[in-house]
Amino acid sequence: MPYYYFDLVIGEEFKNQGGMILEDTHIAFDKADCLATELSIVRPELRSRGCAVRVTDGENTELYRTPLDAIPIWAKTRGSA
Repeated sequence: MPYYYFDLVIGEEFKNQGGMILEDTHIAFDKADCLATELSIVRPELRSRGCAVRVTDGENTELYRTPLDAIPIWAKTRGSA
């Protein structure tokens, strides 16, 4: 089974959030989505800054990236006018 790495992406900076052996990439992508949701809750200052969680493989190839803000700001404010 492959090993996947998870990074918090802040601008051009990648902050290691750990890694794990998982059955396949779909599970790694689901884990990244969960991590992004958790980080947006515990670190609200990262929201609205374009931060994301990325998944890489053992060769540091980016496989997936998910934003901490799943719903863009423009979509949230669109109906409130």
